[in-house]
Order: sequence, then C-alpha cells, then structure tokens
Amino acid sequence: MGRRAGADARIDATTSELEVLVALEEEEEEEEKAAEAKEVNLCDGGSATTTVMMESRHPRRARLRRVVGVCLFLTLTGIVYLGYFCPDHVCALTNREIKESVRVSESLSIPVGSAALSSVSIEVDRNGILSAHPAFKLQSIQGSLGYDDVFANDTFQFDINAHDVMVFLHIQKTGGTLFGKHLVRDLELQKPCLCQRRRKRCSCYRPNRPNENWLFSRYSTGWKCGLHADWTELTNCVDTELNKVEGEGIKRRYFYLTIIRDPVARYLSEFKHVQRGATWRGARHWCGGTQANIPQCYNGSSWKNVTLEQFMACPYNLASNRQTRMLADLSIVGCYNSTLSNTDRDRLMLASAKHNLQYMPFFMLTEYQKVGQYTFEETFKMRFAVAFEQHNATLSAATMATLSLEQLETVRKLNSLDLELYEFAKNLAFQRFKRLRDRDPHFVQRFQHLGELSSRQSVTEFNWDSVIEDTTE
Repeated sequence: MGRRAGADARIDATTSELEVLVALEEEEEEEEKAAEAKEVNLCDGGSATTTVMMESRHPRRARLRRVVGVCLFLTLTGIVYLGYFCPDHVCALTNREIKESVRVSESLSIPVGSAALSSVSIEVDRNGILSAHPAFKLQSIQGSLGYDDVFANDTFQFDINAHDVMVFLHIQKTGGTLFGKHLVRDLELQKPCLCQRRRKRCSCYRPNRPNENWLFSRYSTGWKCGLHADWTELTNCVDTELNKVEGEGIKRRYFYLTIIRDPVARYLSEFKHVQRGATWRGARHWCGGTQANIPQCYNGSSWKNVTLEQFMACPYNLASNRQTRMLADLSIVGCYNSTLSNTDRDRLMLASAKHNLQYMPFFMLTEYQKVGQYTFEETFKMRFAVAFEQHNATLSAATMATLSLEQLETVRKLNSLDLELYEFAKNLAFQRFKRLRDRDPHFVQRFQHLGELSSRQSVTEFNWDSVIEDTTE
C-alpha cells in the first residue's frame, strides 16, 4: 500500500506539472489569436497574407499538442511501472535508504587530504542519490538498521523474540574471536546459546522459534558467507543464507557489528600469525558477482617463517589496510580489479569505510574493552555475565619493541588508510560512549560493576595471538 500511495503521489505531481504546461500553452494560444485578430482589423477586413499566416500556425500547434500528449502518456506509463511492477530490490527506496545515500554522497564529496578526485565523476542528483559510473553504484543494505535508527528512539531494544539479527563482521586479529565467544557464551539471555563440547559452534535460536537465529557469526552460523567475510560479502549474502535455513518471507532487521584495532598492532599481529602458518585460504573475496583471483605471496601450502621484510614487500598482501578494505563497499571502486588510480581508489574506499562504520549501530575498539562492553550493553539493552578484560601484553606489542624506526615507518605507510580510519573510529566511539554515559543516571555504578550478574557465572578465557584461526568451518 505504501508503494502504491507513493506512486499515486508521483503520478499526481507529474500530472499537475504537465497540466500547468498545457494551461500555459492555451494562454499563449489565446494571446496569439487576440494579436492576430488585431492585425486583421488593422488591415481593413483582413488581407490574404494574414489569413494564410493564421492557418499555417494551427497545424504546428496541433503537432505540439500531440507531442505533449505522447510525452504525458510515456511519463505516466513509466511511473506506473516503477510504482507497481518494478521489483522491490531494484526500485524500492525507503526514506532510510535515501538518507543513507545522502550521507554516502556527502562523505564521498569530502576530499581526503589535498588529493582531488580527478578521474571519477561523482555528483548528487536532486533526489540526493549518489550518481556515478555503473561500477561504483551504491548498494543498499536490505533490512538493516543503523546508529541513527537505533538512537532516534530512546526506548529501542534489540528484539530477540521478533526478527532482529546481529551480524558480526569479524576482521582478522582485532580480538574478534574473543568477542565472538562472549556473544555465544556470556550474554544474559532468556534462552542462552546451546554450545556443545568439542564443537566450534553454538545454536543461538530465538526463545519462541527454535529454528531461527538471532546471531550471524562464526560461532553461531559458521562462515556461511566465506571465511572472514567483509562488508561487501556480508551485505549481499546474509539474508540469502538465512533464507536457505529458515525459509523465505521473513522480514528481518539486521544490526552490523565489528571491532577496530590499532593498525600497526593489528598488522604486526597478523604478521606473527602468518609466520606461525595461518593462511586464510578459505576466504572467497566475493565482489560484483564473482570471486576475486588474488595472487599468493608465497609458494607452497603456507608462508610459515616469513620475515617481516618479505611480509611487507609483497604487493598482494591483504594485511595492508585490511580494516579499510573489509569495511568498504568494494563495488564502489570496481572490486579487486579496479581501473582507478591508486589515489582515487584509496580515497573512495576510505570514505566508504568511514560511512559504513558510522552507520553501524555498534563497533568497539580493541584497546578500550570496558568502553566497548558498556556501549554494547546500553545500545542493545543486553548484559554480559563477565567483564571484558584488557590484554595489552600481546605478541604484536613485543614485536613492535624490536622494530627499527625505518621498519615502523614502512608499516605505518602500508597502513596509512587504516591509521586514518582508526582515528575516525576512535573519535566516533567516544562520542557515542559520552552520549550513553550522559543519559545514564547510574553510570558510575554500572561502569564499575560491568559483568557482575548474580544469576549466572561464566568465564571465557582466550589468548588473542596464540591460537591459529580455524579455517575448516
């Protein structure tokens, strides 16, 4: 009904617009007739020349009216098609999506540093929709809710009994494995996730519907969209995968979550992880309907015992600026086979990553565990049965202490986009934290006693750097 009403409104607006044009046309015709009649009177009964001129103008007016009529018919036909017959996933555009598109277009129009976007023409049309080369089209996130949607209503609560779904975007070496375990093992729920021994997944079903998931993550549904699926993969995959399990026709609300880590520490942690034998070969890098073919940096089954110089020298190493790439909509830059210059590609990718991070209702920083826990609990009105612990003594910290100034500068240069994204994320995270703190009359007590629930006791122990990521599920 909403789509039909919107279509009818557009039809009425278009029709009234064309009626005004026709009315103006008729007024002009009357003025011309009056002028012509005056000419006839001045010529004492009229001359043959004036009569011929009058008759020659009428066919042109008739043709003009026919052209206007054809245009009116085609316009109305197109609006009716778009309003009633065009599929939702192609033509539907809700107010939220329009607002989201405006924010994307604004963020993409802001220069990064002094670089100017020269080879990509981006402009905002009168409806506020981002217009660009087809390879860089904006893709909406079907059914998802963002930060503004959540905080616009002070009484918002994640509805686990309805069709709300949390989607955890797990970026490598950010502490996501520990957070993922907290989600399935330590939340205070009416129906806790069922975790079986010797199994790396838990069943996180709704209390009233035992076959519907409220959490889409590694430890609940598994890597259904690929190993460490990024923003581009998840937003084009989650709904389809859940439909396969739960059936079609469910209108879900998605809430995307992620964790951001200091880029230098994260990069060095990934280096040590790969040095121990991790490969993430199961990652699909799906974008634009195809799987990217990214060359490997090593021969053989792994890059075990790689040196830092070798790790930094490989141009295909996805560890560099990983957080920016995994949070960006890669279709904007032409996926992994971009024809853009490096400057243009980096600028677009960073702007997209910032926008998507800002859109997420929740993200946290690895370096601020208590702030992240408080923000999550206050955002979703859910409580953890344990307090998040801050682990500063990591392998990456020990590695950083051994680097030369030249090596450290190279690492920073390789992760320049992530460094800018992290500063943006840090400012944004504390803005949100302050907003929640200021409206909480019991903040001091709450913050001092995070994870203290009398109803249950749970302990999740995990070392961020010591465990090789599981790639089998």
